[in-house]
Parts: sequence; C-alpha cells; structure tokens
Amino acid sequence: MNTIEIILNEIQEVMHLVDEQEIDDVATVLTKDKRIFVVGAGRSGFQGKGFAMRLMHIGYQSYVVGETITPSVQKDDVWVAISGSGTTESIVTQTEKVKKLGVHVIALTSDANSKLAQVADKSIIVPGATKMNTGVESTQLLSSLFDQTVHISLDVLNQKLAERDNTSNQSANAQHTNVE
Repeated sequence: MNTIEIILNEIQEVMHLVDEQEIDDVATVLTKDKRIFVVGAGRSGFQGKGFAMRLMHIGYQSYVVGETITPSVQKDDVWVAISGSGTTESIVTQTEKVKKLGVHVIALTSDANSKLAQVADKSIIVPGATKMNTGVESTQLLSSLFDQTVHISLDVLNQKLAERDNTSNQSANAQHTNVE
C-alpha cells in the first residue's frame, strides 16, 4: 500500500467514528445572530482559522482568538475550542474563564473524557491520533491525523450551516477576498 492510501485509510477510519449527531447538535448553537470565537494552539489553531474564515464566507460573525482585531468575548457568545488532547493548558484555561462569563462552549477533541470536553456544553469527538497518543493510531507524525479529520469535521459543519441557511456558493464567493 502506498503512503497516500495509508493516510486516506486512516482519515476514513476516523471519520467513520465521528458522530454526525454531535455535528448536528453543534449546528443548532451556531446562528448568524451570535458571535463565534474560535481558539486553538499550533496546528489546531490553523484548523480553527480555516473554520472561522469559512464561517465568515457564509455570513457568520466569526473571530479568531488572539488576533489583533478580535473583540472581547461577552455573555451569550459562542466559543469553539480545539485541542487534540483536550488538555492544552492555554486552551483549557481560556475556555474555563469564558464559560464563567456565560459563553456557550463547544469543544473539538479526540478525548471525550478530557478537561476540555468536560467544560464544554457540546463536543465533537474526533478520535484521530494526537501527539499524546490518544485516538486512532496513525503512521503520521504527531497530531496530523487529528488535524486532518478536525478540518474535515469543521467543513462538514460549515456545509450543514450553509445548507440550513440556503447559502449558495455564489453568495459565499461574494464574501471571499477579491483583491488581486
């Protein structure tokens, strides 16, 4: 088996374990009248940035935590935290703080029993291997499998939101950067 097939098989194995009902449950919390803040460290943060960008494309108020133009989080906002292990100290600490403000917390993690998952109101468990060796085993380095399958899971969530809101590709494209 070649490397591409091995990686695709790993991704497929994890995606078959992601509970689509968890994605549907999270979709009920994400509405255009709520501000959505996305946080993650390292490659999880990159996946979060892609998710926030696509949310903006389909008409949502999304922000990436730590960016210079991100406003302060307020009661009733939505906080989406991504951590493969669910124990990344900076992510868990920030999430605990915003939870106390009355912010609705969504977690994406590989470990349903992690501290992050316990703090969250809703979770999407993505059991791809992480650097902490949680989740489905992988031949790939560190948390690559988690990062890949989180990206797909968040794209599924965005697709469900776009379909629910009747957002066309043309409408999303109008929000896309057009500076050349």
